[in-house]
Amino acid sequence: MSRMEITETPLTLVSLTESAAAKIRDLMAEEPEGEASVLRIAVQGGGCSGFQYALGFDRGAQEGDSELESHGVPVVVDPFSAPYLSGTEIDWVEGLQAGFAINNPNVSSACGCGHSFQVEEGDDAAAEHVGGCGSGCSH
Repeated sequence: MSRMEITETPLTLVSLTESAAAKIRDLMAEEPEGEASVLRIAVQGGGCSGFQYALGFDRGAQEGDSELESHGVPVVVDPFSAPYLSGTEIDWVEGLQAGFAINNPNVSSACGCGHSFQVEEGDDAAAEHVGGCGSGCSH
């Protein structure tokens, strides 16, 4: 009897909306030549809910980074951050509080500011639970 292999379509690690990509391309163009070759998206410990996002420019990918392109913007994600960002979409929102909106399906709870978050802890969780949503939500 032969075994049937099941292949899942992998989620895109991170995607940008067209408006986010346009804003990022504008910001990259303002940086010195060679200093903003890629958008680096990362998850760092901290914030009032345990993790916070870090978006910035880098000269290029580093060993172990996941590399992708979204609407013409080269994006890199480090191996620690990748599991926490799988399926995340980044949008640019105009208005009084213009900024990047991050839609992360892995988030189990977030602080009111939207800049820090928690994920469900599994058997291989890398972070301890950090509770509360206190004054760590400053911008």
